[in-house]
Amino acid sequence: MKVNKNMKVKSFILSLMLVAAFTLGSCSKNDEGTSSIKINLVDAPGDYEKVLVNIIDVQYNRTGEDNGWVSFDGFVRPNTNDPQNRVDLTELIAGNSLVLTNEDVTSGSLKHIRLVLGDGNAVVFKGDTKEVPLATPSALQSGLKLQIDTELQAGFSYTFVLDWDVQKSIVEAGNSGAYNLKPVIRVIAEVNSGIIEGRLADANETENNPMPIADAVVTVYKESDTTFQTAVSSTYTNNEGKFSLQGLPKGNYKLKIEKDGFVSYTSSTAISVEVGKKTTVDTILLTKTS
Repeated sequence: MKVNKNMKVKSFILSLMLVAAFTLGSCSKNDEGTSSIKINLVDAPGDYEKVLVNIIDVQYNRTGEDNGWVSFDGFVRPNTNDPQNRVDLTELIAGNSLVLTNEDVTSGSLKHIRLVLGDGNAVVFKGDTKEVPLATPSALQSGLKLQIDTELQAGFSYTFVLDWDVQKSIVEAGNSGAYNLKPVIRVIAEVNSGIIEGRLADANETENNPMPIADAVVTVYKESDTTFQTAVSSTYTNNEGKFSLQGLPKGNYKLKIEKDGFVSYTSSTAISVEVGKKTTVDTILLTKTS
């Protein structure tokens, strides 16, 4: 394994607290003493054309010491169409995800995990093509370390979803016209969660004339509170009008859907999510505003 000791690339570190949970995997002599870890990156949408982040490493820490960081061998820098191989977070919607690592590691204590981002992080605003640099506040330069304190059991598999909320992560720096990147990431153990999926269409749709609605914002809230700051997760619909909200803890939820030119929609009844299950809602029909 490669240990990240001297990073020549100017970077900042985002440590992520992972939920202490696991999924059962097959046990055999071959996997004695090791555990499988998979980390998926998804995006909660924001009102941007692109949000480009330069992920140059993914690491974990077993000891909690500053010198205990080790790179995941399974991490390979994403191969994208971008010259810097930056990841466009806005593409990670409607069930799409980026696998950051999927590998076996030695079982035992796992304290932290962190993403390492290099230079060149940027945002492209709606209706524009120009990249606007995203600065990193000094508070994040030294890293934001959060405890995991999970004991990895031999022969077990652990899958974690990193849900990056770009809308809350990009903050304007006063009236300067500059923007800061302050990552807001929700981390979920897949085994402790469920999925809501569905489809969105124009109310004039017929069986012979499908009219899916793409690029609508679908937000999920706990049943009792539907204010923006308490949103649990969100995504966009794809070209087929489909959406998928992953990593939802067990409970009752409501959906809120917004799309320019259509009357906004809020589900009238609770949608129940069970651990390890996929809840599919009926096609939701939106009415045009005029």
